[in-house]
Amino acid sequence: MKSHLSRRFLLATAAALSLSLSGNLLAQSKTELLVYSALEADQIKAYEEAFEKAYPTIDLKFVRDSTGIVTAKLLAEKANPQADVVWGLAATSLMLLDKEGMLMPYAPKGLEAVKPAMRDPRPQPTWVGMDVWASAVCFNTVEAAKKNMPLPKSWADLTNPAYKGQISMPHPASSGTGYLMVSSWLQMMGEDKGWAYMDALHENMGSYTHSGSKPCRQAGAGEYPVGLSFEYRANKTKKDGAPIAIVLPSEGLGWDMEATAILKTTKKVDAAKALADWAVSRQANQLYAKNFAVVALPGIQEKLEFIEGDVEKMLAKNDFTWAASNRERVLAEWSRRYESKAEKR
Repeated sequence: MKSHLSRRFLLATAAALSLSLSGNLLAQSKTELLVYSALEADQIKAYEEAFEKAYPTIDLKFVRDSTGIVTAKLLAEKANPQADVVWGLAATSLMLLDKEGMLMPYAPKGLEAVKPAMRDPRPQPTWVGMDVWASAVCFNTVEAAKKNMPLPKSWADLTNPAYKGQISMPHPASSGTGYLMVSSWLQMMGEDKGWAYMDALHENMGSYTHSGSKPCRQAGAGEYPVGLSFEYRANKTKKDGAPIAIVLPSEGLGWDMEATAILKTTKKVDAAKALADWAVSRQANQLYAKNFAVVALPGIQEKLEFIEGDVEKMLAKNDFTWAASNRERVLAEWSRRYESKAEKR
């Protein structure tokens, strides 16, 4: 009897050890990929789960912050880069990194299907677009009625003294949304008129926030009835029940692309390329299309529930090379003029 029990015990122990060893081997065989990102926090989970289901041997570890913060972190780490991949950062930011020689040229599988305007045009691109995010105004109709504020229809309307102290917008050094607005105004109006416009807008500004989403959330809550933000956050804020009207200003929308790039210094090249491949896939674009009005692959876009009009046709002309190469100069001038109303960090 003892001998029989001993054999059963030994077999059970061996099976347990085998399972433990196989589990450890599986864990050891996984590659952890460090991803720097400015994706919205409420988007990351769906993207991450879909990728890891497609590539179960790769674990994604995200470092997430606003566009300006992530860009500054990457540039500060240039001598000793930590990230393997950047997934969901402004194309203008990636162009700065490319200028510094930090990105790996790579043509992901399926690149030929990407819209030509949404990728680095070189045969071996250093970045490939995912989706467009475009400026939008969130306007709290309840608070506006109390304060007798008219619904704005244009950027010019926002200089109306009726909005004095009632507007918030993202800080362009911290937020990609803030910078795409400033960059678009300077390009649309010309520099002299663009700065004059921002001087007038500043008179009505309550706060410059360090997040592209926050002004719309503030508008939804009535903290500042007018919030300059972007179409994803506007759509979601209204969908969540906030009493806002969404305004796409008539002069045209500032915009940038979220894009993907591989750091030249990554030691996990195969895993990094797998993420770059998946980021341009149909499955990935279908997920992007749930959040944004314009995505990299044609024929996939769904209409956002509360965004009226054709966002793609409303995009202002945008010289990405100009926006990237003039970023430091523009931000320095912006800070000199307007930093006094910046939100405390």
